[in-house]
Amino acid sequence: MADDALTADRWARFRHAVIGPLLVSPPAFGQLRAALQELSRKHFEHPVTGAPMRVGFSTLEKWYYAARAGDDPYGQLRRRVRKDAGSQRAVSDALLQAMQQLHAEHPTWSYALHYKNLDALVEGNAALGAMPSYATVRRAMKAHGLYRHRRRTDHRAERGPRETRSYEKAHAHALWHLDFHHGKRHVLCKDGRMVKPKLLAVLDDHSRVCCHAQWYLNEEAELLIHALSQAFLKRGLPRALMMDNGAPMVAAETQAGLERLGITVCYTEVESPHQNGKQEHFFSPVEGQLVMMLEGVETLELDLLNRATVAWVEGDYHQSIHRETGMTPLQRLREARSVGRPSPGMDALREAFRIERRRKQRRSDGTCTIEGVRFEIPSQYRHIEHVRLRYARFDLSRVSMVDPHSGIELCRLRPLDRQANADGRRAPLQPETTELPKPSGPAPHLLRLMAAFETPGKPPAYLPYDRPQPPQENDDNG
Repeated sequence: MADDALTADRWARFRHAVIGPLLVSPPAFGQLRAALQELSRKHFEHPVTGAPMRVGFSTLEKWYYAARAGDDPYGQLRRRVRKDAGSQRAVSDALLQAMQQLHAEHPTWSYALHYKNLDALVEGNAALGAMPSYATVRRAMKAHGLYRHRRRTDHRAERGPRETRSYEKAHAHALWHLDFHHGKRHVLCKDGRMVKPKLLAVLDDHSRVCCHAQWYLNEEAELLIHALSQAFLKRGLPRALMMDNGAPMVAAETQAGLERLGITVCYTEVESPHQNGKQEHFFSPVEGQLVMMLEGVETLELDLLNRATVAWVEGDYHQSIHRETGMTPLQRLREARSVGRPSPGMDALREAFRIERRRKQRRSDGTCTIEGVRFEIPSQYRHIEHVRLRYARFDLSRVSMVDPHSGIELCRLRPLDRQANADGRRAPLQPETTELPKPSGPAPHLLRLMAAFETPGKPPAYLPYDRPQPPQENDDNG
């Protein structure tokens, strides 16, 4: 059974990846048609089948204006839910048996080829009934596990060495850089350990403005999202974000949040640190100026280091003339044309950086398990066998049940509280009826069996016993 939510996300991700370069670097006035025509001549990989495909000019134009219509390009480019979603036409047993036999003999055939041969079988055998549509046959084959067996091939050629060129985006907030920097100075932890902290910095490519910088003790996805959310609240949402392939960067929560916010992810290639050179250049004055000014602090703590970093970024780095741009980062940001978008609130950002997973509901007590923790599902959803949940693995305080087709949040789930359930109070699963109707006479199926058996001409099913019974004597003695 296909997952409609994942398919819709794939299409939204594909459309945003295709039209994303035009949002990062908007074409000049009068050049939009030429840019869309050039984009329509390129080949892309189908988001579902993986086959090469091209996108027409009118389709690209519709995607472009849809992405610019609001502050949520990812949601605008997501497929709409069909009115008949979830329904399926029935296939006769005879046709299903023929379908299974044909698939067993030719498992490598495509669905279209199976459909043509089934049509030929139906035409020559009236017992198979009417031939359904191609979509019905395809869904029926998938529902019964009749998938196509094919050999996976990779047509992507290996990329050889490329030349190195300096680059810069023409608009502010078109591209941000993000990376962790391992500090050289030890800090004192609350438990008495001395560790080297990690600095997570976010820089704008055009203006070189530091959107946010903060030191952490570890390098995790939760900390990356914590710092990146603060950068969004300060400067808004960028069009693209460049980072390496570290574990926090490729975490499912990070990718899901960036996709929902409509931010194109650009990963640096292997052994190509120069692609994120602006970020590495920022770390040089951090160690050469900021950390050096803390030499007089004998025992450096993380709180002091973060407060000093914020003061240095806002009071020194943003006020100093950059060697390449010839002006301060703040001045260049004010004079540049911005393609950024306003950031949603903190609650919306927390909701965005969550993954979606499918879980099976326990029929016994209406619970499901997430990361070893059991959560209670409201009784009104007890009829759903598989529920779709949205959560962050590092923060199980926000677990939501969402609609698998539209992605709309249905309710919040709470962890199973055994002590609270020990009071013995249980809500009724359905309203009590006033009075149940009493059955009248034998059941319809039994009446049909009796009528068929008592057809004239058949012998009786039993011999009645007509001898009168002797009267029973009363025992007066007790």
